[in-house]
Amino acid sequence: MPGWKRQIGQRIDAIVTRVCPDVQKAVKWNTPLYGKEDGRFFAMYCYRNYVQLTFLRGTSLTPVPPVSSKMEGTRYVHIRENDVLDEALIADWIVQASRLPGVKL
Repeated sequence: MPGWKRQIGQRIDAIVTRVCPDVQKAVKWNTPLYGKEDGRFFAMYCYRNYVQLTFLRGTSLTPVPPVSSKMEGTRYVHIRENDVLDEALIADWIVQASRLPGVKL
């Protein structure tokens, strides 16, 4: 993850590892993926102006993450360079997502 996005990625990775200590990590298509035995539940993507947090069953989370997707059930959070992270909310979403059935990619 280049530039300022690396710090965001490291912070998000630390949150995932803290709240889901048994998480299975992988990188596929230059994308950090997080999952468990039955599939993936979370991913991060780098775009030019933001880091996208991808909740693969995001429509099942409370509150639902703000950005919709063309993929059924998926929701996103976009983090731009000067955004303030709501780490408690992100951690809560990750815990919720980890308790849902995983997605095979």
